[in-house]
Amino acid sequence: MKTYYEAFGKRIFDVLFSLALIVLLLWWFVPVIAILVYLDSREAIFYYQERVGANNKPFNIIKFRSMRGVPPSNDPLLSKDEQLRITRLGRILRKYRIDELPQFYNVLKGEMSIVGPRPERHQFLSKITQYLPKYKRLIALKPGISSLGQIRFGYADSLDEMLQRARYDLKYLDNINLITDLKVVLATVWVVLNGKGK
Repeated sequence: MKTYYEAFGKRIFDVLFSLALIVLLLWWFVPVIAILVYLDSREAIFYYQERVGANNKPFNIIKFRSMRGVPPSNDPLLSKDEQLRITRLGRILRKYRIDELPQFYNVLKGEMSIVGPRPERHQFLSKITQYLPKYKRLIALKPGISSLGQIRFGYADSLDEMLQRARYDLKYLDNINLITDLKVVLATVWVVLNGKGK
């Protein structure tokens, strides 16, 4: 059974946090990054990719473009296989996780949360649940811009690393509350300021 925070408080936190960030930073920062992305790649500024949302409902995640072209739709690639497509600016955007800022729009639409499990592609989610059946419990949650797995483990370059990261996200199930979300947000800020992304 959901707690009051899960049922109501978490959505309120998501909306208020997103709106505050937009008013304080994103209203001017996003247009600047958008111009730089276009000058660097000469391609579409935003990149859309289908991910699995709450209760297996698909949605299109939004990111600043950090790579040239698109990966084959029938052969999703892990990050180590995508290195050659990363643009010069893209390396900086990924290092400081600036490429993920447009996901606050996903949050306002109700497709994502500030904190939640990693939003996976269907092909990878199937593999994770095959080896880690308990991960199916996370599918009921909205995926997050940040997660315990992201701050404790980071990006995954293989299925084995994805499974290790997934175990951290499973711990979130037993600790869904405002204090945990605030701790994850603060830890994410530290990761961003120290350039611990990739």
